[in-house]
This record gives sequence, C-alpha cells and structure tokens, in this order.
Amino acid sequence: MNGRARVLATCGGIAAIFLCVQLGALALVDPLKAGGNQFVEDTGDPTNSVIYLALILVATAAMLAVIKLDLAWVLRGFVILSGVYIAWYVLRVVVPGVYVPVGGVSVNALAVVLAVGLGAALYVYPEWYVVDAAGVVMGVGAAGLFGINFGILPALVLLVVLAVYDAISVYGTEHMLTLASGVMDLRVPVVLVVPLTLSYSFLDADLPDPEAEERPDAAAADGGQDGAATADSVDPETTVDGPAAEEDDGEADHGRDALFIGLGDAVIPTVLVASAGFFLSGVPTLGVPGVALTLPAATAMLGTFLGLAVLLRMVLAGRAHAGLPLLNGGAIAGYLVGALASGLSLTQALGLEGLL
Repeated sequence: MNGRARVLATCGGIAAIFLCVQLGALALVDPLKAGGNQFVEDTGDPTNSVIYLALILVATAAMLAVIKLDLAWVLRGFVILSGVYIAWYVLRVVVPGVYVPVGGVSVNALAVVLAVGLGAALYVYPEWYVVDAAGVVMGVGAAGLFGINFGILPALVLLVVLAVYDAISVYGTEHMLTLASGVMDLRVPVVLVVPLTLSYSFLDADLPDPEAEERPDAAAADGGQDGAATADSVDPETTVDGPAAEEDDGEADHGRDALFIGLGDAVIPTVLVASAGFFLSGVPTLGVPGVALTLPAATAMLGTFLGLAVLLRMVLAGRAHAGLPLLNGGAIAGYLVGALASGLSLTQALGLEGLL
C-alpha cells in the first residue's frame, strides 16, 4: 500500500472511531435513561453548560499543576480509574446481568469484571488498540450520559462555548498544547491512536511534542520533525508522529507513523447528536433498530464528519489546529439543517420554546 493510500486508510480509521462513539451513544441513551442515569432536574437549563465549563477549567488547571509538579503518575491513575468507572456505567446496561448482592445492593458482576479488566489492560499493556478500545467505551458512555442530561439548548451552548475556548487555548494561551505535551507519554485514552502501519507500536514509539510542532523555532531545534496537532477543550489532541519516509513507488506517506486524536474531539460534538436523538420527538427517524437516530441527529453526525474531513486535511498540511471549532461547527450546522427539514421552527430547533 502506498503512502497516500495508508494516510487515507488511517483517516478512515479515525472516522470509524467517531462513528462508533456516535452510534454507541445513540444506542445507549434509552438504556441509560431507563437505568436512572438522568441526574439533571431541568435538562433544558442552559446554565448546566456554564457549570460544566467551570468544571473543565478547574480540571484543566489541576492537570497542568500535576504535570508541572512532575506527578504524571497521579494523572495516569486518575484517567484509568475514570475509565473503569465510565466503562462500568456503559457495560452494566449492555452486558447480560450476572448479579451478586453487595452491601444489600445487586451489582452486575460481569460488568464490574469487564470494566476492571479494561482498566488493568490500560495499566499493564497500553498498546494502541487497548487505548482505542477503552477510549471508545469511555466516549460512548460520556456522550450518552451528557446526551440525556443536556437538552438541545444546553447542548448547543456547550458546543459553542467549548469551540471558542478550544480556539483560545490553542491559538491564544496555548495551554492546551502544554497539556498535550504532558499527557502524551502517559499512554491513556485521553489521546487515541490510529497507526499507518500494522507494525506500529504505541509502546515503543517516540511520541511527538505538540508544543514543539506548533512553534517553528522549537521544531527546528528538535530536528525539524514533520508533524501537526489539533487540541480540544476536554483532552488533547489530534497530532501526527513519525520520521519522514518515502514509499518504493516514490509517493510519500506524509512522514507519519500514526495519527493521534483527542477523545474529547469525538465526545463533545456527539453530545449534540445524542441530545437530538433523545429529546426530539415528532421528527422523522431513520428507523435503525436499537439506535435513536432522528433526522436531526443524523444530519448532526454528517456535519461532524464534514468538519472532521476539513480538520484532517488541515492537520495533514502540517500545522497545529484546534479541533472543536470545525467539529462542533459542523455538528451544529448539520443539526440545524436536519431540525428545520423535520418541520421544527427555528425557536424549537434551538430549544428556546420553553424560555420564550
């Protein structure tokens, strides 16, 4: 396979991760609701998004402090434990119930075993496919939970605010690039990996430095490594890795061994997809069994993939970019097209009907 074909196949792998997260979240919204996981009393209150953004800022500051204090093991342990917890949320509503009494409460033992096993695999052997599998499970669970707790208006506010924050944190303060540099070596599902070759090993690879890639002078000092990165407001980031290489047929493989994508890039636009599948009633559905795929949810998915295509093209051109402005922008535009095509008024599509 020549270099161009490998890059296209790898981009297809990233798209497959997005598709798994989005379809998984849509399949999970009803089981999560039935399992009593709708914690927000007023799901249409846009201040829910403001509260979540404040939590993101606190979490980002805490992670930067941990990295600065050279306590990366604390951050790695936190991410793995979070992965186990979210995986348990997902698995307990999708795997067959094998219940055992624990403290007077029946617990799905199979879900616990699988979730703990996933965490153990991340700790012991964080190869790229282990990280990706854990990331997809975490992404499905996170997007599904937010999807049933954030109505249309809070979801739209969340995507807009995080897109703006993402742009500021990458192009302005650049602290997301600092965070990316700190977490890349942890090999946890904060960053997902899609290799260009089957022989690629995430465990043995020399990982890129997003900060160096963003700054030409730093990149030159590092030997001029070819690379690019995008970062998102929840976890960094999409980037590229590997020494420059030429295929035998003379076609370059763009000098990369793998593409990296932040889990948040897949999760955040999916919140709107899941919300559109869960909260909108009386709109056309695509009739996919077991999946809450309304027309607005489907067009939001399509918009996300169009944004992803533009983002990957920009990344492959060799410069760092914020991911959420394109991804969230595509999801919002696609959602609005589908909502209006479904017969909703603009007020209804924006979730403003109850506030006016």
